[in-house]
Amino acid sequence: MADSREVMNIRQASHYLGVSPDTLYKYVGEQKIPAFKLGNRWRFKKSKLDQWMEEKSSQMEVATRKPKAATKAAGTQ
Repeated sequence: MADSREVMNIRQASHYLGVSPDTLYKYVGEQKIPAFKLGNRWRFKKSKLDQWMEEKSSQMEVATRKPKAATKAAGTQ
């Protein structure tokens, strides 16, 4: 049987992500975060949020490594 917390409401998802419900509504409105509507309520799949966070984390790692690599390369020339 599937975990009942696999699908979260806005309050549960905001708590899980550590952001306010208002911030989460903003992200949903800007289509920055995976969500779907069930009736007139936003719902969030935990697995999709985990995947989204992993992708964002990987992007941040690449973005923070580039300036260091560029600085190192500039210093060796």
